[in-house]
Amino acid sequence: MLSVLAIAVEVTMILTLVGVSYGTLDGTADRARGVGADVLFRPPGSSAIGLSSAPMSDKLPALLMQEPHVTFAMGTMIQPLSFPDSITGLDFEDFRKLNGGFRFLQGGPPVNDDDMVVDEFYARQKRLHVGDSLELINHPWRVSGVFESGKLARICVKLPVLQTLTGNPGHLSQIYLKVDDPSKAQSVVDALRLKYPGYQIYTMEFFTTLLSINSVGMLKSFIGVVIGIAVVVGFIVVFMAMYTAVLERTREIGILKAVGGSTALILNILFRETLLLALLGSVAGIVLTYGTQWLMKHVVPASLVQETVYGWWPIATGIAIVGALLGAVVPGVKAVRQDVTEALSYE
Repeated sequence: MLSVLAIAVEVTMILTLVGVSYGTLDGTADRARGVGADVLFRPPGSSAIGLSSAPMSDKLPALLMQEPHVTFAMGTMIQPLSFPDSITGLDFEDFRKLNGGFRFLQGGPPVNDDDMVVDEFYARQKRLHVGDSLELINHPWRVSGVFESGKLARICVKLPVLQTLTGNPGHLSQIYLKVDDPSKAQSVVDALRLKYPGYQIYTMEFFTTLLSINSVGMLKSFIGVVIGIAVVVGFIVVFMAMYTAVLERTREIGILKAVGGSTALILNILFRETLLLALLGSVAGIVLTYGTQWLMKHVVPASLVQETVYGWWPIATGIAIVGALLGAVVPGVKAVRQDVTEALSYE
């Protein structure tokens, strides 16, 4: 049972990490789509999941609106908080013009400079309601509204207020553009790249495809490291379990060899047992991922989102089986090399 549990933890660790990675990136992509923009304009040196503070002038949206086919432009500023949270500054009237604005479940948009709005998941995680106070970036805020999740960000405040508090007056982190014909978005992007070399300019459709594990190299490497650690853990656990099993069955192995049991028979017994442990542990590990998913959904719904990535079930199971079989090799070799006489006299 301990061996099965250890393998289950190995599988759960892999599937939970992969599920959180997919869930976090997909959640970010969904919020980006919810903005309703056609083109995203970002500063030089920015990555798909990171920004270089607020290096762009807030005069840029007005200039971009003069470009052909661009009907509207809205800039935002993003200030990172403790991972994975951030606070976004925006002009709420511009946001309403871009996509109709937030759909508030409680309260409404900020009225005073110290007002902030949060999405339903952040409110649930922090147990916030309209009128509650919260301190972020060393500044006290009052929650003026709770909005339906799925648009732009989880925490939003007035743009000028955030610019002043962070020492970035007149600067933006990124700009969203609306074009008169969505089918012309790529041609707008091509024209802007020629006029603004170095800037990261994408169609929203293409940008959301960048929010994947394969596109985020650092995350992909991190997952590889964790999977490697999980394989080592599984190897050690199975090795110890099978080594102990071989010692406990020394007399049994001796009897099998004395009555003509072949090396293949003994190895077959040990490897079949290992395979059974690995399969049972994998099934238990898959079941446990629903437990971690439930915990994240109810304890930290705004910080970590775990998806069920069915394509990784056979991968995690294969990793667990390979690690387990490797762990059974040395005990298996020890078993078949035992001298019959010594094995029969073993106490």
